[in-house]
Amino acid sequence: MERVGSGMTTAAWRVLRNEICDTIGENNYKTWIEPLNFARQSNDVAVFHAPTAFVGNYVRQHYGDMILAKLHAHVAGIRRLDFEVAANIAAQPSQAPVQQPAAAPAPKPAAQNDGLISAPLDPRFTFDNFVVGKPNELAHAAARRVAEGSVVTFNPLFLYGGVGLGKTHLMHAISWELRRNRPDLNVLYLSAEQFMYRFVQALRDRRMMDFKELFRSVDVLMVDDVQFIAGKDSTQDEFFHTFNALIEQQKQIVISADRAPDEIKDLENRIRSRLQSGLVVDLHPTDYELRLGILQSKVEAQRVLYPTLELDDGIVEFLAHRISTNVRVLEGALTRLFAFASLVGKPITMELTQDCLADVLRASQQKISIEEIQRRVAEHYNIRISDLIGPKRLRAFARPRQVAMFLCKQLTSRSLPEIGRRFGGRDHTTVMHGVKRIEELRMQDAQIDEDVELLRRALES
Repeated sequence: MERVGSGMTTAAWRVLRNEICDTIGENNYKTWIEPLNFARQSNDVAVFHAPTAFVGNYVRQHYGDMILAKLHAHVAGIRRLDFEVAANIAAQPSQAPVQQPAAAPAPKPAAQNDGLISAPLDPRFTFDNFVVGKPNELAHAAARRVAEGSVVTFNPLFLYGGVGLGKTHLMHAISWELRRNRPDLNVLYLSAEQFMYRFVQALRDRRMMDFKELFRSVDVLMVDDVQFIAGKDSTQDEFFHTFNALIEQQKQIVISADRAPDEIKDLENRIRSRLQSGLVVDLHPTDYELRLGILQSKVEAQRVLYPTLELDDGIVEFLAHRISTNVRVLEGALTRLFAFASLVGKPITMELTQDCLADVLRASQQKISIEEIQRRVAEHYNIRISDLIGPKRLRAFARPRQVAMFLCKQLTSRSLPEIGRRFGGRDHTTVMHGVKRIEELRMQDAQIDEDVELLRRALES
């Protein structure tokens, strides 16, 4: 596209949109950019028609700088972007196709209103691409059940676990499945931060009644990372009332967080109680078998990109054993390995793997994570991680908890306050007491001493 001296035009915008699609990906493009229509250039301002105020604000916040940069490269005199809501302007024939969702049945009236725009979904996060293993099989089964679109016996579904364990993947997969099989349902997926942003925007614009009606009109509400609303009193209050209204209408709610409801600090008790009233599912840290399965599925995807690359036997097993941090680190290591081997034109051997991933392997070898210690201790004593780090003081949980704290102190460089936070937000003095108690018991109880030594060797192997 050549530089346009006379200013912005509709034809120029159509060409420019192709460049934007290449930059942000087709999914994001269809959700946020395709609904925009170029309206006019007013001095140094490019004005666009957006289907809703939310879409305009979202594009301004997340893509505004990128769009301006592309405009600067091709169009003279544009320094700012502005968005007008198409519904507030006399409709033009050219805008009609934009305002109706493509290839969808006649939507419910609420689906046209401001705010009922889901956050972009990652096309990779589907059930087909989710590798199931023992640590996540219950979460996967529950998500599949919700994705059928009929009324389920558990509501809400609450998924929780650490970084890179698949919570967001399952949330996206549910949404994709419902969109495909139940297009008649209003499905809204967004993060807790986005819920808060829309709430604050409604307060500022004095449109709280619109906000309430919109969120109470959905059939499935999915909120990711709900821990972010903790401590935000007004947002929590509105979330509570939205939650109750949807439950009363038998509408499905799916929530995710990085910890169990009773471990989210500053979350109101009434919300905590509601979240615990459905099915609460813990996604455990990955075990060796699950990591191996994930790697094997990712290798197949890499072979499509690099069909001529040779991969020696044992490489996948080696990586599954050595990299146990989380799935994202594992996938990133594999992606880097294939790209490196392709660039240097060599087969993927053990020597090349160790050279290419030296920093990742070194970090995995030197840094035993708190999560790994918690997982090993929970498995050793046959208890759930949520009980290990939770508030229960039963001896069956308290002693393993102290063992885990002792090992964290011995095998990691984490401070006592940091260890305490990772054990349900406990004070550092609680960790000190637990460490001292295990030191004493190792001198008195041969079984405790043997347990600690077995766990230490397993973690350092």
